[in-house]
Formats: sequence, C-alpha cells, structure tokens
Amino acid sequence: MKKSRVNIFIFALCAISLFLPSGAAAASPQNNNHQFQSYLRQGIKKAFNMEFSGANSCLQKAVESDIENPAGYAFLAIINLFAYEMSFDDNVRERKEVLLQRYVDETVVRGKKQIGKNPKDGRAYLAMAMAGMVRFKFASQRRQYFRMGREASTIWEYLEKAKENDPQNYDIYFLTGSFRYHIDHLPRVTRFLSSMAVTSGDRRKGLQELELAAQKGDLLKELAQSELSANYLNFEKQPARALPIIQKLRENFPGNYNFSFALANALSDLHRFDDAVHIAREIEKNIAAGAIPFVPQLQPRYDLLMGRIYFNQGEYSKAQLFLQKALQDTTPYNARVRSWAYLRLGMISDARGERKKAKEYYSKVFDIKEGEGAAQFEAGKCLKTACVPPARKKTAEMPNQSPNGNGNQGR
Repeated sequence: MKKSRVNIFIFALCAISLFLPSGAAAASPQNNNHQFQSYLRQGIKKAFNMEFSGANSCLQKAVESDIENPAGYAFLAIINLFAYEMSFDDNVRERKEVLLQRYVDETVVRGKKQIGKNPKDGRAYLAMAMAGMVRFKFASQRRQYFRMGREASTIWEYLEKAKENDPQNYDIYFLTGSFRYHIDHLPRVTRFLSSMAVTSGDRRKGLQELELAAQKGDLLKELAQSELSANYLNFEKQPARALPIIQKLRENFPGNYNFSFALANALSDLHRFDDAVHIAREIEKNIAAGAIPFVPQLQPRYDLLMGRIYFNQGEYSKAQLFLQKALQDTTPYNARVRSWAYLRLGMISDARGERKKAKEYYSKVFDIKEGEGAAQFEAGKCLKTACVPPARKKTAEMPNQSPNGNGNQGR
C-alpha cells in the first residue's frame, strides 16, 4: 500500500487518545480501581485541553495506584504521542518518541499478562489496541507497509475481543466506527486489501457507530463528537451538522485551538463569512501576541484558513496569496497545511480552466510525507474529474486584509 493511500488510518489513531478502559474483570480492589479511573479522567480532560504536563502528572498517579493495569501505560503512550505531534521542537519530539515507545512496550507486557490470567479481560485488549495504534503511527511515518498491515490486523482483533467481552462499553464503537468509515473512503484496491487485513469499509455503519459513541460514550464521548464533526465537514460536506458539535467542544475546551480553526472552517463553508473572519482575527491576534498555546508556528495554518474563506467567497486571487504563503513553511509539523493548500490551489486552477496546472497541484498533495488524509481523498477525486466550485455570489465583503495579517498589522 502506498502511504499516501493508507494515511487516513491515522484518524483512528488520533481517535483513541481519550480511550476509557472497560470495567470488566477489574484486577485491583474497588477503591484502587475508582482512584485509578479518577486519575485517568483528570488526565484525559487536561490532555483534551492541551495541558500535556498536567495530563502526564495525572496519568503517572494512575499508574502508581494500579501498577499492573496496562491501560495506564497505554494512556501515557498516547499522551506522549500527542505531545510529540503537537511539538514544534525537534529535541522535544525525540524525547517524546523514546518515552512513548517505552510505554507501548509496558502496555503490551502487562496486557498479555492480564489476558493470561483472564482471557475475557476487555480492558487489557483495549489497552493493547491502543499500543498497536501508536506502533501503526510510526510504521506509517517510516513507510513500513508490511508492518502497518500486520498492526492494523492485530488492532482490529483486539477491538473485536474487547467488544465481545464488554458490549456495553460504547467507547469501543467510536474506534470501530472510525475504522469502518475511513476504510470506506480508501481507493478500491487499498480498500480491498484493508478488508482482508482489518475489516470491510462501511460508511453508513461507521457513522452509526460514531454517533452511538457520541451519544452514549463515556470519556470518548467528546472525541467521538470531534470525529463526527470532522467527517461531516470534510467528507460528508454537511457543515450545518458539524457546526453545533464544534461550538460545544470549543466551549468545553477553550485551550484547544483546533476547535477555533474548525469553527471558522465550518462557518466559512456555511457562507457565514463575517463570523468566520471574526474567529480568524482572534486566532491571528493570539498568534501575534504569543498567547499560549497560540505559537508563531501556527501562522501557516492561519494563512490556510484565510485562503479557505476567500476561496469560499470566490475571491480566488486573494485566496491564492494566502495559500502560497502557507506553502512557504516546509516544516514537518505543517505537512497537513501544505496538503490542503495544494488542494485549494488545484481547485482554483480548475475554476480558471487550467486543468493541467490543477492536476499538478493535486498530485503534490500525495507527495507530502505525513499529509492530510481528507485532502488526499479529495485530491484523488479531483484528479479524475475537474473540481470546479459553483459560482459564488458575494454575500459579505471581506475586510481590507493583506497576506501578512489584519490590515496594517504586517510582521
């Protein structure tokens, strides 16, 4: 499998960051188990709000309260993975990679030990599935395709075991739903291979499972909602369904700037341009002021957002300026930004009747290491058929803004 064709599995990887272990077959006394889960809950909330140091502290306490429970180590692996992916410092990323690999190994050792004692321990199966996701992530980065297939198969096996032994744990449906939904969006050959290694893609069933987890899940409830909103926005083209979910998540987790970007994107797609620009201005202001966690490295993502807003208004020349500016950043952590920028530039070329140039842009989406799966999915369709946006009638005038930022606030 080409990495560009299977990278969409990473959606499922990011999905389990807030996985709550099953209560089946608890190995520790009731009071300790209650304390363990309390620490997990605290760590999860902090991680979702991008407070990684506090999250790590809470999860360390969870491990200390139940040292043989594999879920604690699995959470530590995931939290360090998130810190790795969100960091803009190569030295920090290297340290986090060492830590998360260690926690992955700890998870597997303790998970197998628990299953040896009790083959019906759904908690242990889920913890090992989490560890497998981390391994899958790094195998995909290194383009180790055989290992990716092997890990994906093992992960799905663990998820089925967890579901079999704890069917009332609705968080499981978030994970299985993510797999089914995104496998269904892979190209035909890759989809067939994935059905052999993992499970058959099923867009409708995947959405149903995600919705079930979003409604009845426990600690995965908010993350299931986040996944649903992303699917509605990027794949289903239903921003109206995504909007209320994103608004609630942004309200509950104000420290997570991802929801500010998502909200502005949804508003833009709904042609609520004044509202979208207002959110974009808040983001740009926070980046300029260095308000934590709005670091300068988010500037290309802001440029991409402005390019999307102008694109949706049919202001292609202005959109192009911002998109080209976003492409100037070639760092690994902004790979997804470049994927979307190339996609939008391709659409602009299609709108101008420049089909050859458009195809060149779409092809570049697949050339980016660790690019965005949703952008690759759209680029694949646009390579087959020209993606010409419908004519946009301007419903609102954009403010006087240059590619450098708001008005005269250039840097």
